[in-house]
Amino acid sequence: MYLPAVIGGLKITIKHFFKKKVTMQYPEEKWVVPEGYRGAPYLVKDQEGATKCVSCQLCEFVCPPKAIKIIPPGPAGQMADRTNAEKMPKEFEINMLRCIFCGFCQEVCPEEAIFLEKDYSLTGTSRAELIYNKEKLLALGGTHAGIQKWKHKAEEAKEQETFPVKV
Repeated sequence: MYLPAVIGGLKITIKHFFKKKVTMQYPEEKWVVPEGYRGAPYLVKDQEGATKCVSCQLCEFVCPPKAIKIIPPGPAGQMADRTNAEKMPKEFEINMLRCIFCGFCQEVCPEEAIFLEKDYSLTGTSRAELIYNKEKLLALGGTHAGIQKWKHKAEEAKEQETFPVKV
């Protein structure tokens, strides 16, 4: 009764038995990360070295496992270090133990301040080491030009002299 399924499974087993075995020597050899891989989220800086995050907290609200924690600067907090931003976060943490690498934080960020890097080796000797603060996230993220999604919208708006009005 189950003979065809057993024979089919046996064919697959025998086929893989004669294939050449490949073992990757992990620390020395790294696997090539495929396109579209969603790795760890990191904060990035712009070309001038300024923090892109403006503490809007959208990434914190959209994060399904609540791995992101942002503390805004408050009324007497630190002013932003770039001209077109009102504020920057006082504290920014991502708990990598909770993060599910879904990419929602990257998609929702209006300033393109957070990107998923192709990092797959997150290790630490304690739980506290895997809670990344703002300085560590900025150091790991580096500088990123981004696609500047709002720049295109501003250019489109300037091209339109007046908005068409339907009567």
